[in-house]
Amino acid sequence: MRAPIGTFDHATPAPDCLDELTAPVAAAVRAWSGSVPAEQILYVDTDPRWADTAVFVEHYGQDLLECSANCVVVAGKRGGESTLAACVVLSTTRADVNGLVRRRLGARKASFAPMDMATGETGMEYGGITPVGLPADWPVLVDAAVVDLPYVLVGSGRRQGKLLVPGKAFAELPGAVVLEGLGVA
Repeated sequence: MRAPIGTFDHATPAPDCLDELTAPVAAAVRAWSGSVPAEQILYVDTDPRWADTAVFVEHYGQDLLECSANCVVVAGKRGGESTLAACVVLSTTRADVNGLVRRRLGARKASFAPMDMATGETGMEYGGITPVGLPADWPVLVDAAVVDLPYVLVGSGRRQGKLLVPGKAFAELPGAVVLEGLGVA
């Protein structure tokens, strides 16, 4: 199957390649129940050597720069309590962690979660964390610009491979909250 974005050799419906995904991502695809059919979530095999955004878009298509998203794990802290959340923003922006995210989590301080915490809590590889398959009790803060795109390139849970997800599907993820202005230039 041809990918709807980028110049990938082949795209496979995620339900048909669960063995390429980490356990939490595969479980989320198996249990998918949104208005977007799971078969519209596509997996593309990518070389982890080309993971850097500039090199990635040079190899897989310049159009991907405008339709790629990053998923980052954030820790909000207040009074000794810590809340983990995910932020999904276009790769041309950065998450407003110290402003919008901190306020949304009701935290005094918010910062990117340490790598070992992010990977340990998600069961995913650093550099491949995706909002598909995150712990069900986490808030998943999604920039409205991500939801507005026909397809979005995000991690697959591993450094090798990516998911192509219809934008509107992000609004239907467990814990999803769509926010205007989450991604800032």
